[in-house]
Amino acid sequence: MGVLTMEIIPEIMKEDIISLISNNKRLDGRSFYEFRDIKIKTGVISKAEGSARVKLGDTQVLVGVKPTIGEPFPDNPNLGIIITNSELLPMASPTFEPGPPDERSIELARVVDRCIRESNMLDLEKLCIIEGEKVWILFIDLHILDYDGNLFDASVLGAVAALMDTKLPKVSIEDDEVVIDDSSVELLDIKDKVAMCTFAKIGDELVLDPSLEEEEILTARLSIGMNSEGKICAMQKGGKGSLSREDISKAINIAEEKTPELLQHLENIR
Repeated sequence: MGVLTMEIIPEIMKEDIISLISNNKRLDGRSFYEFRDIKIKTGVISKAEGSARVKLGDTQVLVGVKPTIGEPFPDNPNLGIIITNSELLPMASPTFEPGPPDERSIELARVVDRCIRESNMLDLEKLCIIEGEKVWILFIDLHILDYDGNLFDASVLGAVAALMDTKLPKVSIEDDEVVIDDSSVELLDIKDKVAMCTFAKIGDELVLDPSLEEEEILTARLSIGMNSEGKICAMQKGGKGSLSREDISKAINIAEEKTPELLQHLENIR
């Protein structure tokens, strides 16, 4: 009886969600293009040079930024380096398992990394200390504390907030050696801000900021990263279903409208 119930309830919920959406409604009462409540707090990890916790509805992401000095990539000798990692903590969802990063974790880290990198929100040249020898390497670590849908948008907001909170010690060059002055720090130079809008295709409709229940029944997913000028910095398609040209165009137009709303949540960090 227990197994039968487990099989029936998701199907009933799926039918309910699709029926609601076909009638221009959602399970949690939001409109199609409405985000859940967003809360951002910075400086939440005392041992990190930058950190932030983002709550998007019941989804919760903790981000830490840890800088270190290392060698640049040979093909970019005058540019600092960004390395993004994500950890899907088992306590966040029964579908997350301990062990090496799985496909979901790798995809999340890559999408967030691409969104930040392609937005040019950081001037990587300013992270160069000695060209060809020493640069700042920024490790951005995403920790998923609670998963209730839409990790992409929450994680991008968290990464941007944590970078805005990041302080680097001043460095000088003495006898060709890098000297770090931990007593004097300055905020990381931020040129722009970026946010991501994720859409789920359910039935014939697109809905913004899908909840966990909506993610479980979507046919396709589209995430769009956009900076403050409306430039698309990253796009990621997920799900087994297809998206029409009209779907993509509609999602881009909505992202242009909603991105300023997301970026507004970052205004009070500095």
